[in-house]
Amino acid sequence: MPHEKGPAPSRAVPPTHVDANRLWVDSRLRALVQRRVEAPALLRLGGEVTGGRVLELGTGRRGTGLRLALDLFGASRAEGVERHPASVEACRRAVADLGDRVQVRGGDAAALDAADASYDAVFGYHVLHHAEAWRDVVRQAARVLRPGGRLYSCEMTARIVDSRPLRAVSFHPADGDRPTPDTMAAACRDAGLTVVGQQTRAAGCWTALVATRP
Repeated sequence: MPHEKGPAPSRAVPPTHVDANRLWVDSRLRALVQRRVEAPALLRLGGEVTGGRVLELGTGRRGTGLRLALDLFGASRAEGVERHPASVEACRRAVADLGDRVQVRGGDAAALDAADASYDAVFGYHVLHHAEAWRDVVRQAARVLRPGGRLYSCEMTARIVDSRPLRAVSFHPADGDRPTPDTMAAACRDAGLTVVGQQTRAAGCWTALVATRP
Protein backbone atom coordinates (compact mmCIF):
# COMPACT_ATOMS: atom_id res chain seq x y z
CA MET A 1 0.00 0.00 0.00
CA PRO A 2 1.54 3.38 -0.93
CA HIS A 3 2.13 5.95 1.76
CA GLU A 4 -0.36 8.79 1.84
CA LYS A 5 1.30 12.05 2.75
CA GLY A 6 -1.84 14.16 2.77
CA PRO A 7 -2.28 17.49 1.01
CA ALA A 8 0.74 19.29 -0.35
CA PRO A 9 1.96 22.04 2.00
CA SER A 10 0.99 25.58 1.10
CA ARG A 11 4.43 26.86 2.12
CA ALA A 12 7.75 25.48 3.28
CA VAL A 13 8.12 24.90 6.99
CA PRO A 14 10.77 26.92 8.88
CA PRO A 15 14.30 25.49 8.91
CA THR A 16 15.91 23.47 11.70
CA HIS A 17 19.26 24.88 12.87
CA VAL A 18 20.05 22.58 15.82
CA ASP A 19 18.23 19.30 16.44
CA ALA A 20 17.74 18.96 20.20
CA ASN A 21 14.89 16.43 20.04
CA ARG A 22 16.65 13.79 22.12
CA LEU A 23 17.24 16.19 25.00
CA TRP A 24 13.47 16.55 25.43
CA VAL A 25 12.16 13.17 24.33
CA ASP A 26 14.02 11.19 27.00
CA SER A 27 14.16 13.87 29.69
CA ARG A 28 12.82 13.52 33.23
CA LEU A 29 10.57 16.51 32.63
CA ARG A 30 9.05 14.83 29.57
CA ALA A 31 8.38 11.68 31.60
CA LEU A 32 6.79 13.75 34.36
CA VAL A 33 4.44 15.49 31.91
CA GLN A 34 3.52 12.11 30.45
CA ARG A 35 2.77 10.67 33.87
CA ARG A 36 1.03 13.65 35.46
CA VAL A 37 -0.82 15.20 32.51
CA GLU A 38 -1.03 13.12 29.36
CA ALA A 39 -1.74 9.61 30.61
CA PRO A 40 -4.44 10.83 33.04
CA ALA A 41 -6.08 12.76 30.19
CA LEU A 42 -6.16 9.62 28.05
CA LEU A 43 -7.51 7.60 30.96
CA ARG A 44 -10.38 10.06 31.39
CA LEU A 45 -11.18 9.88 27.70
CA GLY A 46 -10.88 6.12 27.18
CA GLY A 47 -10.89 4.34 30.53
CA GLU A 48 -8.79 1.40 31.69
CA VAL A 49 -7.63 -1.66 29.79
CA THR A 50 -7.91 -4.02 32.73
CA GLY A 51 -6.10 -7.29 32.15
CA GLY A 52 -5.41 -6.42 28.51
CA ARG A 53 -2.48 -6.91 26.19
CA VAL A 54 -1.31 -3.52 24.89
CA LEU A 55 1.26 -2.09 22.50
CA GLU A 56 3.13 1.19 22.80
CA LEU A 57 4.50 2.82 19.65
CA GLY A 58 7.82 4.58 20.15
CA THR A 59 8.81 3.74 23.72
CA GLY A 60 11.84 5.99 23.93
CA ARG A 61 14.58 5.15 26.41
CA ARG A 62 12.74 5.43 29.73
CA GLY A 63 9.79 3.11 29.14
CA THR A 64 7.43 5.49 30.95
CA GLY A 65 4.49 4.63 28.71
CA LEU A 66 4.95 0.90 29.33
CA ARG A 67 4.88 1.41 33.09
CA LEU A 68 1.80 3.60 32.82
CA ALA A 69 0.03 0.97 30.73
CA LEU A 70 0.47 -1.49 33.60
CA ASP A 71 0.17 0.79 36.63
CA LEU A 72 -2.44 3.32 35.51
CA PHE A 73 -4.42 1.59 32.77
CA GLY A 74 -4.41 -1.86 34.37
CA ALA A 75 -2.95 -3.86 31.48
CA SER A 76 -1.51 -7.27 32.29
CA ARG A 77 1.09 -7.18 29.49
CA ALA A 78 2.69 -4.24 27.70
CA GLU A 79 4.78 -4.54 24.55
CA GLY A 80 6.73 -1.74 22.96
CA VAL A 81 8.03 -1.00 19.47
CA GLU A 82 10.92 1.43 19.03
CA ARG A 83 12.78 2.18 15.79
CA HIS A 84 16.16 3.26 17.24
CA PRO A 85 18.33 0.30 18.37
CA ALA A 86 20.06 2.26 21.15
CA SER A 87 16.69 3.29 22.53
CA VAL A 88 15.45 -0.32 22.41
CA GLU A 89 18.36 -1.45 24.56
CA ALA A 90 18.04 1.48 26.97
CA CYS A 91 14.32 0.89 27.36
CA ARG A 92 14.83 -2.80 28.05
CA ARG A 93 17.21 -1.92 30.86
CA ALA A 94 14.82 0.70 32.22
CA VAL A 95 11.90 -1.74 32.51
CA ALA A 96 13.86 -4.86 33.45
CA ASP A 97 12.29 -4.86 36.90
CA LEU A 98 8.87 -5.48 35.32
CA GLY A 99 9.94 -8.93 34.18
CA ASP A 100 8.00 -10.83 31.56
CA ARG A 101 5.03 -8.46 31.77
CA VAL A 102 6.92 -6.16 29.38
CA GLN A 103 8.66 -6.74 26.05
CA VAL A 104 10.49 -4.15 23.94
CA ARG A 105 11.56 -4.81 20.36
CA GLY A 106 12.79 -2.94 17.35
CA GLY A 107 10.31 -2.05 14.65
CA ASP A 108 8.59 0.55 12.52
CA ALA A 109 5.23 1.88 13.74
CA ALA A 110 4.20 2.41 10.11
CA ALA A 111 4.81 -1.27 9.27
CA LEU A 112 4.10 -3.37 12.35
CA ASP A 113 4.91 -7.08 12.22
CA ALA A 114 2.12 -7.97 14.67
CA ALA A 115 -0.84 -10.04 13.52
CA ASP A 116 -4.24 -8.51 12.92
CA ALA A 117 -6.43 -8.07 16.02
CA SER A 118 -3.55 -8.76 18.44
CA TYR A 119 -4.02 -6.06 21.07
CA ASP A 120 -6.64 -4.62 23.39
CA ALA A 121 -5.07 -1.16 23.16
CA VAL A 122 -2.38 0.75 21.29
CA PHE A 123 -0.68 3.75 22.92
CA GLY A 124 1.18 6.52 21.12
CA TYR A 125 2.72 9.45 22.98
CA HIS A 126 3.97 12.02 20.45
CA VAL A 127 4.73 9.44 17.78
CA LEU A 128 2.64 10.66 14.84
CA HIS A 129 4.28 14.04 14.39
CA HIS A 130 7.68 12.33 14.03
CA ALA A 131 6.48 9.89 11.35
CA GLU A 132 6.66 10.86 7.70
CA ALA A 133 3.72 8.58 6.86
CA TRP A 134 1.79 9.19 10.06
CA ARG A 135 -1.53 8.07 8.56
CA ASP A 136 0.09 4.68 7.95
CA VAL A 137 0.84 4.54 11.67
CA VAL A 138 -2.84 5.11 12.43
CA ARG A 139 -3.85 2.42 9.94
CA GLN A 140 -1.40 -0.03 11.47
CA ALA A 141 -2.72 0.70 14.95
CA ALA A 142 -6.26 0.06 13.74
CA ARG A 143 -5.20 -3.19 12.09
CA VAL A 144 -3.66 -4.72 15.20
CA LEU A 145 -6.54 -3.73 17.50
CA ARG A 146 -9.09 -6.33 18.48
CA PRO A 147 -12.78 -5.45 18.11
CA GLY A 148 -13.54 -3.11 20.99
CA GLY A 149 -9.85 -2.24 21.32
CA ARG A 150 -8.76 1.37 21.72
CA LEU A 151 -6.12 3.67 20.28
CA TYR A 152 -4.83 6.18 22.84
CA SER A 153 -2.86 9.05 21.30
CA CYS A 154 -1.34 12.31 22.57
CA GLU A 155 0.22 14.66 20.06
CA MET A 156 1.90 17.99 19.61
CA THR A 157 0.06 19.40 16.61
CA ALA A 158 1.20 21.20 13.48
CA ARG A 159 0.45 24.51 15.15
CA ILE A 160 3.48 24.11 17.43
CA VAL A 161 5.55 21.55 15.47
CA ASP A 162 5.70 23.80 12.41
CA SER A 163 6.19 27.01 14.36
CA ARG A 164 9.44 28.86 13.74
CA PRO A 165 10.75 28.69 17.36
CA LEU A 166 10.27 24.93 17.71
CA ARG A 167 11.45 24.09 14.21
CA ALA A 168 14.67 25.99 14.85
CA VAL A 169 15.72 23.51 17.56
CA SER A 170 13.70 20.38 16.78
CA PHE A 171 13.77 18.37 13.55
CA HIS A 172 10.54 16.90 12.20
CA PRO A 173 9.48 15.84 8.68
CA ALA A 174 9.31 18.93 6.49
CA ASP A 175 6.36 17.90 4.33
CA GLY A 176 4.01 20.43 5.89
CA ASP A 177 1.64 17.62 6.87
CA ARG A 178 2.06 17.30 10.61
CA PRO A 179 -1.10 16.15 12.45
CA THR A 180 -3.78 18.55 13.61
CA PRO A 181 -6.69 17.70 15.92
CA ASP A 182 -9.02 17.47 12.92
CA THR A 183 -6.72 15.44 10.67
CA MET A 184 -5.97 13.00 13.50
CA ALA A 185 -9.66 12.37 14.01
CA ALA A 186 -10.20 12.06 10.25
CA ALA A 187 -7.32 9.57 9.92
CA CYS A 188 -8.86 7.44 12.65
CA ARG A 189 -12.21 7.41 10.89
CA ASP A 190 -10.54 6.59 7.56
CA ALA A 191 -8.83 3.63 9.26
CA GLY A 192 -12.17 2.28 10.44
CA LEU A 193 -11.98 3.56 14.01
CA THR A 194 -14.62 5.47 15.94
CA VAL A 195 -13.42 8.49 17.91
CA VAL A 196 -14.87 8.23 21.41
CA GLY A 197 -13.14 11.20 22.97
CA GLN A 198 -10.80 14.06 22.12
CA GLN A 199 -9.44 16.98 24.09
CA THR A 200 -7.36 19.83 22.71
CA ARG A 201 -5.41 22.27 24.87
CA ALA A 202 -2.72 24.95 24.68
CA ALA A 203 -4.47 26.95 21.95
CA GLY A 204 -4.56 23.94 19.64
CA CYS A 205 -0.91 22.93 20.12
CA TRP A 206 -1.67 19.68 21.95
CA THR A 207 -4.41 17.11 21.59
CA ALA A 208 -5.37 13.81 23.23
CA LEU A 209 -7.58 11.36 21.35
CA VAL A 210 -9.08 7.94 22.01
CA ALA A 211 -10.66 5.90 19.21
CA THR A 212 -12.08 2.40 19.26
CA ARG A 213 -12.30 -0.39 16.71
CA PRO A 214 -15.96 -1.46 16.28
